[in-house]
Amino acid sequence: MNARRSAAALAVSVVLGAALAPVAFADGSLHRDTPKPRESALPKALYGSADPRFDGVWRQSLAILAQDASGLTPPPAAVEWLAGQQCEDGGFAAYRPKTTAPCDPEKGEFSDATAAAVQALASVGGRGAVVEKGVDWLKRHQNDDGGWGMNPGGPSDANSTATVIGAFAATGQDPARVTSAKGGKSPYDALLALQLGCDAGEDERGAFAYQPDKGELHANPLATTAAALAAHGKGFVFDVPEGDEPVAAPSCADRNGDDGKARRDPGDGADAASAYLSAVLAGNGQHLNSAMPGQEDQPDVGGTADAVLALAAGGHRDAAAKPLTWLTGKEAGAVAWAKDQPAALAKLILASRAAGADPRDFGGTDLLRALGETGPGTGTPAPDPSGTEKEKKDDKDDDGNGGYGVWWIVGVGAVAGIGIGFLLSGRKKQQF
Repeated sequence: MNARRSAAALAVSVVLGAALAPVAFADGSLHRDTPKPRESALPKALYGSADPRFDGVWRQSLAILAQDASGLTPPPAAVEWLAGQQCEDGGFAAYRPKTTAPCDPEKGEFSDATAAAVQALASVGGRGAVVEKGVDWLKRHQNDDGGWGMNPGGPSDANSTATVIGAFAATGQDPARVTSAKGGKSPYDALLALQLGCDAGEDERGAFAYQPDKGELHANPLATTAAALAAHGKGFVFDVPEGDEPVAAPSCADRNGDDGKARRDPGDGADAASAYLSAVLAGNGQHLNSAMPGQEDQPDVGGTADAVLALAAGGHRDAAAKPLTWLTGKEAGAVAWAKDQPAALAKLILASRAAGADPRDFGGTDLLRALGETGPGTGTPAPDPSGTEKEKKDDKDDDGNGGYGVWWIVGVGAVAGIGIGFLLSGRKKQQF
């Protein structure tokens, strides 16, 4: 398994971030007229018992990613349910209670949900046709600036663009080569245009904005965690680099070209974002804060888990270990925060794994068991695809599956109401 993933990682050396969640929108407007499903009426293959109208596909995708990344084979029924949520044109809605009903291609399908599903289904293999349709959908809905918004055609934002970058990485495609039909812009062009540079205050340099606000960029820690992961060339699941890279932002002289203008380089952008996150974490006692309208700042468990993932993606093991230590402590209350929430549990599992910890002993809690108890189960130990077994699996993935069986990805996320990591939670609430 490690050899297979390492080989895939070489082909995927540049993407995402963390985003966050596919589309559990903050104002609750999505599917507002759709009756809330009774818990007893929810699909047995779906993880979580909360209303899935806003995050069904998102939380299912993260649950599958967390299990697969931990060496488990997700329950077939869970994978089947996720694949069955795809719309006819290749996109994914937040949740389709009746898959016989057609999707609304303009309002009912979302970049985040589609990108997350692509990452999850690519990771488990055997769903090449579904993955390919999803990737094609993402390419068809790329904005002229190279990025994506939550909704097709919506203004590009850091979180959605980062999640889509992760989808391309998961399927072995170089995001830099996915360019818009008009203008020839890549996802990195859109993403790095949202990064604060050397003209910003020293304490904000390297941060990313969610979107421009009246033409101005404002540092948003959650957008930065998503963008940093993407700029590092990672998706929701990745092989952690060997060694420990110190966190260091490139100098302004290095980031500016001879003409004085900022160079848009993903590597430099990732390093600058990591330095910003590390500084913010250190100043807050190794956690990020969440500023909800009308409320005082309070520790943001989900955002902190996202930061762990972003730092680990850059090989910053020591920097990632510090916020993980905070997460596993009593002060954070991370386990209580994630209780019965599959996307939140998956986020903690992925962050724990990336930082070199054991998600089966997260402050004394087995996160994988807790995740399994929210749905159809924890999955089964994946066989070691070595020797003949590996050859058979690779052959099966390559036959009739569009080659997607050998792709690997990267992951994280949480549900709308609790602060989904890279995309949803805090998208517009932290415009500092």
